[in-house]
Amino acid sequence: MSNQGAPAVKTVLAAMDFSENAARALDWAQDLARVHNARLVLFHAVAPPIGPAAVPEFVNLPPDIYEQQKECSRELLNEEVAKRRRSGVEIEARMEVGPSGPAIIDAAVEENADLVVVGTRGLTGLKRTFLGSVAARLIRDAPCPVLAVPATEEDVHRPVRRVLAPTDFSGDSGLAVETTIRMLGPVSEGMKVTLLHVWRVPVILSPWGTFPIERIRRQTANDAQRKLEEIATPLRDAGFDVETTECEGEPADAIDQEASRIGADLIAMGTHGRSGISRVFFGSVAERTLPTAPCPVLTVHRTEEATPGRPFSERPPA
Repeated sequence: MSNQGAPAVKTVLAAMDFSENAARALDWAQDLARVHNARLVLFHAVAPPIGPAAVPEFVNLPPDIYEQQKECSRELLNEEVAKRRRSGVEIEARMEVGPSGPAIIDAAVEENADLVVVGTRGLTGLKRTFLGSVAARLIRDAPCPVLAVPATEEDVHRPVRRVLAPTDFSGDSGLAVETTIRMLGPVSEGMKVTLLHVWRVPVILSPWGTFPIERIRRQTANDAQRKLEEIATPLRDAGFDVETTECEGEPADAIDQEASRIGADLIAMGTHGRSGISRVFFGSVAERTLPTAPCPVLTVHRTEEATPGRPFSERPPA
């Protein structure tokens, strides 16, 4: 990948809990930092002490246990930094005491991070534990795009050649595509973008039979394909190989299925949606997509300061 002509990504924050999944996420973070010649901050949040007053069945552990935990975490973090520094990436360690989700968000703000990278399964190995407490929180509240790397990710970080971009035709959906291109750099050889729109017709009981509903389905599919082509045109003008597809179904399931069908290396999606209700609908779709996504998911939401980039047709060629 090359970053020629792409706006700078200056700081990448990678969350680390020393699990295998976090190591795979760190591979992505390190590669993106290398592409942009960016600073990589390796961050670990040490869980604060939990006393019996908070959870009655918990045994009251001696205070030095938590001090040992912090010292061990600091050693592991420094070892990881030393190992990764050999690649030539500027990397530093940061450790704080506190709940993982809020601590990562605070660190992202203080470090002025352009991207947060996180795994979706932690040390517990439970499919939804780490996701529910950290990755989903980051999707909703992080001040920058979040790249969530699933536990099924391969041991070796692969090039991004197939990008799935679900869209509900909102501004954030387009912003997700632009952000992906900004993160990855100009068009790489063989890179293909698939634009996907998922729709559903409400189930109603009607004396008219199925004809009106079938007519609505056909019209919805035609309208969706027309809007997808409108989005695809400037992407194609910028040199991207773009295909469009629409389908009826539950959005999160359809996104995962389409990602598997095309062999996606990355899913890029917004978290705001057409409703204007901050990240409620599309954010929940992103959260439901993560547990079974076959590849990393990049989520983007528009902040008050965020503004769309230049039109693709005005971007410099690769």
